[in-house]
Amino acid sequence: MAGLRNESEQEPLLGDTPGSREWDILETEEHYKSRWRSIRILYLTMFLSSVGFSVVMMSIWPYLQKIDPTADTSFLGWVIASYSLGQMVASPIFGLWSNYRPRKEPLIVSILISVAANCLYAYLHIPASHNKYYMLVARGLLGIGAASTDEAQVPQGNIDQVAVVAINVLFFVTLFIFALFETIITPLTMDMYAWTQEQAVLYNGIILAALGVEAVVIFLGVKLLSKKIGERAILLGGLIVVWVGFFILLPWGNQFPKIQWEDLHNNSIPNTTFGEIIIGLWKSPMEDDNERPTGCSIEQAWCLYTPVIHLAQFLTSAVLIGLGYPVCNLMSYTLYSKILGPKPQGVYMGWLTASGSGARILGPMFISQVYAHWGPRWAFSLVCGIIVLTITLLGVVYKRLIALSVRYGRIQE
Repeated sequence: MAGLRNESEQEPLLGDTPGSREWDILETEEHYKSRWRSIRILYLTMFLSSVGFSVVMMSIWPYLQKIDPTADTSFLGWVIASYSLGQMVASPIFGLWSNYRPRKEPLIVSILISVAANCLYAYLHIPASHNKYYMLVARGLLGIGAASTDEAQVPQGNIDQVAVVAINVLFFVTLFIFALFETIITPLTMDMYAWTQEQAVLYNGIILAALGVEAVVIFLGVKLLSKKIGERAILLGGLIVVWVGFFILLPWGNQFPKIQWEDLHNNSIPNTTFGEIIIGLWKSPMEDDNERPTGCSIEQAWCLYTPVIHLAQFLTSAVLIGLGYPVCNLMSYTLYSKILGPKPQGVYMGWLTASGSGARILGPMFISQVYAHWGPRWAFSLVCGIIVLTITLLGVVYKRLIALSVRYGRIQE
């Protein structure tokens, strides 16, 4: 029975392969070429979208500080979450639209919304006030423009609903964890290492680029590894690696971050002459960010008693999280598809997408609020606790996360 299970876990989602009689009936040569043309276009689209998303993610916090000094890390969470909120709300609307009208219509509208949102985002510095709320709107519109237009399909019966719900929860936690990591990485490094805005954007961009290369290598290696130990074991291993990464990120020691004392004087009005005011106005647009105050803001009380997270800790943690996240993400999709079987999966995949969007909403909101009020020690401790609960859930449902073909084989036997 164990041999049957391992063999079924490694089989293609569709039992037929190119060259077989069933495959030839389902797909002609013309359809095959058309399908792969669409897939390559999709690859390019996702690549460009991911590049744009990564560039924006690293610069949101410095950009928000520049256009509106009243914005804090708590508001940063709302800004980042607004993207996924817009995507989650708009996805079913565009899906229904594509069911009753030509698919080009919602696609063109979503592209136009994205263009308008990016234009608004580029000129957020122009309004005289409330700039942070304009950024909130721009990010929400970007999410609407990125909404999926996949057509909903009728799901099949005889599916293990417990396994379906479990994978949705696992996928939610996976995206929740990485969403909060990419949200907090810029303010964390600026607080811990007194990096300027330019340094934070540059260095964190390099780090994320390196994690992207790491993910590509992992995707190539996981396929070979899954044939030997199975997807469930790899998913469990990925969660454990992520837990270790966040545990290493916990601050300890006797060294404390540099304090940004200048914030104490932000609310005071110094006695200045008219000439000094004119000179200050002339200098402010030309001010180099290296002259701006750096370090952990005194407005965050935890800066005074929380030890610094050493750079070696941060880099080691980033490598481990960058290792575990793509593994968990890929294995969640793979197991979910096998649990559902080869028939139409539109509605169930819609649930998975919704859970991922929900994670990207709650993750930034969670980490920004906890980090702003209680600091990295509480934030990352709570994340470690969430991962432990997720590993426990995976252990409880481990035997149920099997391919539909294996499940039917067990019933027949």
